[in-house]
Amino acid sequence: MIEDDHRLAAMVRDYLAQQSFVVTLAEDIAQGFAFLQREPFDLVLLDLMLPDGNGLDVCRQIRALPSTASTTSPNVPIVMLTAKGDPMDRVIGLEIGADDYIPKPFEPRELLARIRAVLRRREAPSNVKETMHFGRLEIDRDARITRVNGVARDMTAYQFDLLVAMAARAGRVLTREQLMDLLKGETLDAFDRSIDVHIARIRAAIEDDPKHPRRIITVRGAGYVFAKAQE
Repeated sequence: MIEDDHRLAAMVRDYLAQQSFVVTLAEDIAQGFAFLQREPFDLVLLDLMLPDGNGLDVCRQIRALPSTASTTSPNVPIVMLTAKGDPMDRVIGLEIGADDYIPKPFEPRELLARIRAVLRRREAPSNVKETMHFGRLEIDRDARITRVNGVARDMTAYQFDLLVAMAARAGRVLTREQLMDLLKGETLDAFDRSIDVHIARIRAAIEDDPKHPRRIITVRGAGYVFAKAQE
């Protein structure tokens, strides 16, 4: 947890400890990265406003970490915490790689629910093959890697799980509500377009032309469909 509010950080640490989580606290970016580069973590709680920088920049830097066994994975789930209420902050956070976003003040139980939802999304459905092939697109669930033409494509843990959920139901139109339910996330608000942000990022990673997608197709007024037949 990278958070400069010592009282909040201690409260979160103590509450999560009661739920069998071990929380390492960092009060600024420098200390946070020292921890991240020293040992692997399962999830990062990241404040937006920090004394030595911006949480959005930290999110970008985490996604750029090297993929080595001795450090935290660049695909580690990130839950951003912020006192700001501007919806645009949430959109920006999701666009640059955050998996979830919770505004302060928040109830500890809500934070716990979001953490558990993010971690559950790492547990892929048992009825889906470990590696799925759709033309030049390969989705390796075991390694959690997506490749196009054999080249790995970057995406967040949430986005990878969203892609797997859609690919496992190729050819079926899925609403935003159904996608959120499949990922065991929070109930989707009718005006919340965060799922669209994630879809856009996935398209940027796997489509030949994201502006004219052929793999994830929008069905106007209904939702999205993952194409069964792909080149």
